[in-house]
Amino acid sequence: MKPKELITTPLIDKNPVILQVLGICPALGITNSVMTAVIMTIATTGVLVFSSVSISLIRKYIPTSVRIIIQVTIIATGVIVVDQVLQAFLPGVARTLSVFIGLIVTNCIVLGRAEAFAVKNKPWPSMLDGIGHGMGYGLVLVAVGTVREILGSGTWFNIPVLPLASEGGWYSPNQMALLAPSAFFIVGALIWVVRSNKPEQVEKPDFEEVKVVAVETAA
Repeated sequence: MKPKELITTPLIDKNPVILQVLGICPALGITNSVMTAVIMTIATTGVLVFSSVSISLIRKYIPTSVRIIIQVTIIATGVIVVDQVLQAFLPGVARTLSVFIGLIVTNCIVLGRAEAFAVKNKPWPSMLDGIGHGMGYGLVLVAVGTVREILGSGTWFNIPVLPLASEGGWYSPNQMALLAPSAFFIVGALIWVVRSNKPEQVEKPDFEEVKVVAVETAA
């Protein structure tokens, strides 16, 4: 795959959330504002790049029997660094994201790219793959966060975009949009829109319908 395709393909064609339905927990839990979605995107992308490059560098020296353990250890190291940086420079955001930063360790996207790509490729392609999947993941987070923040607060990046009724305007915020279940429906709608325009992403049925033909027997 060409370097450009490593970055662009995960955005829509092979988006980890839309196509593979991975990393759903943060998409449900922290997307009630665009700002937290962006910071979560940066954090996840940073861990993806760090883990993919690190695993690629030592891929020839990792024993098969402990491969997963080493990968998780490297990912956890990146997560700890990101968490400490957030607590040092953005303590308010760190409190908002709280447990979701730690959950990056178990994020299927991060471990999946390490296992499916980094252990088989050189550091440069692995880095581009990490950036591409981080951006694809973040694209969904920001899209969901945009819808939820505008409907639930009337703002975007904490900037007022709809005149609130409490301030003399016409819009009354829909508090349901700020609850996690609303993100579930928004993600589902995104998947439906993308797959409606890209039928090749629709999974084939597990079982094919078998037509039974009646056979007439001679009397």
